[in-house]
Amino acid sequence: MEFSHTYIAEYVKRAQNGDSDAFAELYNMTFNKVYNYTRHYLRDDYLAQDAVQEIFVSALKNIKKLNDPTLFVAWLNQISFHVCFDMAKAHKSDYGEADPELLEEVCDTKRTTNPEASALDRDESKRLFEALDKLSVSERELVTLRYFNSMKIDDIVSATGISRSTVKRQLAASVSKLKNLMNG
Repeated sequence: MEFSHTYIAEYVKRAQNGDSDAFAELYNMTFNKVYNYTRHYLRDDYLAQDAVQEIFVSALKNIKKLNDPTLFVAWLNQISFHVCFDMAKAHKSDYGEADPELLEEVCDTKRTTNPEASALDRDESKRLFEALDKLSVSERELVTLRYFNSMKIDDIVSATGISRSTVKRQLAASVSKLKNLMNG
């Protein structure tokens, strides 16, 4: 369920005034999106759970520093990006083989009644993740944010601190490189 930024902002204001129930509600509204992001980024359930905990602890500690409560989601995305980046770097996450659960999520479920189509989908997903593994961390990050997390360019700019034109340019180059890897 998507919540409007103004709706979330009301809970942010309450949380900034020390209302722990309001922060718990913010957690409930954003947990799934944050967990899915960390899961896609880190490709490890346990690391993703640790990352989610670190993200929300950081958000709780720093929520009073957020000047514009309507930007809570973008701010949380930025925290998520930095926590995942640091964890991946610290753990030198191996992005080897894709998790079968993740491949199942990516596969088109409407085609599962046709074994041949399902096998082709799994093969295509495997090729996609192998190609993603060949991208640099920054290239993979932009593709993940944009296409796996359906983030808008402006949200990616907020999360990464990279200029809008640079995000667009690097994203286009990353997608082009990914296509070449998939076709080659």
